[in-house]
Amino acid sequence: MPRHISDSVLRDILTTQKTIAIVGWSPNPNRASNNVAAFLKARGYRVFPVNPGHAGTEALGEVVVPDLASLPEQVDIVDIFRKSEDVPPVVEQAVKVPGVKTIWMQLGIENADARALAEQHGLTVIENRCPAIDIPRLIG
Repeated sequence: MPRHISDSVLRDILTTQKTIAIVGWSPNPNRASNNVAAFLKARGYRVFPVNPGHAGTEALGEVVVPDLASLPEQVDIVDIFRKSEDVPPVVEQAVKVPGVKTIWMQLGIENADARALAEQHGLTVIENRCPAIDIPRLIG
């Protein structure tokens, strides 16, 4: 069962952590990862698309990278758009990336093993939530 994250903690994360890697980003405008990434960029976040199948192309003013180890600079949040069972390898990468503070799993995504690993490394874990829903609700 995911831990409850209070609105005050969510608000703090969303107002202080401004760089986000979108793991599972898609160039398809019909995909949630594309829409959420564009929303975050429009709200002033720096967004780094992560997708090995599109690495080297450009999106949202950034070069798409194949994995978290290839990010050009530190990110605060790793926002995951992958099936729940595919999350552990992403978190295994994320805990090795300097600067990451938060693992954010999108709506419908939860993984107890990944959560435990991230928390062991001092990261905040948010599961089954979407920043594109929480930002308007908590920040306006």
